[in-house]
Amino acid sequence: RTGAGRVRSLLTSRRCLASASTATATEDEAPATEERMNMFMAINDAMKTALRTDESAVLFGEDVGFGGVFRCSTNLRDEFGRDRVFNTPLCEQGLVGFGIGYAAMGKTAIAEVQFADYIFPAFDQIVNEAAKYRYRSGNQFNCGGLTIRTPYGAIGHGGHYHSQSPEAYFTHTPGIKVVMPRDPIQAKGLLLACIRDPNPCIFFEPKALYRGSVGDVPVGDYTIPLGKAEIVRPGTDVTVVGYGAQMNVLSKACDMAHDDLGVSCELIDLRTILPWDQETVVNSVKKTGRLVVSHEAPKTSGFAAEIAATVQDKCFLYLEAPIQRVCGYDT
Repeated sequence: RTGAGRVRSLLTSRRCLASASTATATEDEAPATEERMNMFMAINDAMKTALRTDESAVLFGEDVGFGGVFRCSTNLRDEFGRDRVFNTPLCEQGLVGFGIGYAAMGKTAIAEVQFADYIFPAFDQIVNEAAKYRYRSGNQFNCGGLTIRTPYGAIGHGGHYHSQSPEAYFTHTPGIKVVMPRDPIQAKGLLLACIRDPNPCIFFEPKALYRGSVGDVPVGDYTIPLGKAEIVRPGTDVTVVGYGAQMNVLSKACDMAHDDLGVSCELIDLRTILPWDQETVVNSVKKTGRLVVSHEAPKTSGFAAEIAATVQDKCFLYLEAPIQRVCGYDT
């Protein structure tokens, strides 16, 4: 994973003293009671809530019947039965195609692709069928009830077929939404929002955080708005933007920049990268005059390039330094 030290090295330029009001994300009202959960437990709780509140909802994928390789669907088949939580053949294009058809009937499909590295056999189904279903029918039909869950990213020993971050491939496709949570609280609220959104969604789950990220998650039913970034840490000197598991790295880098250099970083979690919240990022950069974007995926054609191009266009007269990308190596 991209190291905090590499991010910190970009935060040493002279400080910009611009000031402006801080924008914050507005989230749906959440229940008062909370329960300590790690990320896979929060995802399990989100799917349980969806299955309880929507009788048409089904969960399916490779090995989900016994709980899945990361245990995200543990005990769900026992509660909801084999007709609503079931295994599929080891065929990603088949299970996603089934999900498209089921959602096209006005029902709710929650599909699991076991690893994001293996989503590519379903690429045609996602970008040519799911994303375009509404458009090609003149809005007569849609498969908006489809959500595709898949774990992404490196954990240190997964090798090249269990460590990729392929989100940027899908952000080039109108008609779908792409979401990446940073912690259990976000994971539950964002997943429920995806399941209930009227558009097909891809929900990338940071596998390194399934057990490594723990938080006090609201009990019960709540959602977090899609397409809205969150200012995790207000600051005045430089805007730092990321999403997913990389937010942990960026948080540490911002701490180091503050403690060692006296640099005040405004840290923003995009949460949704398609569509992404341009307004929050642009307003922050107009205040700080600097931008660092970081993600685990390779640098070339990564989503950081889209953010950099947009900010360069909309904030040109406000920038005090070149925009920097700190990303995975092109290997």
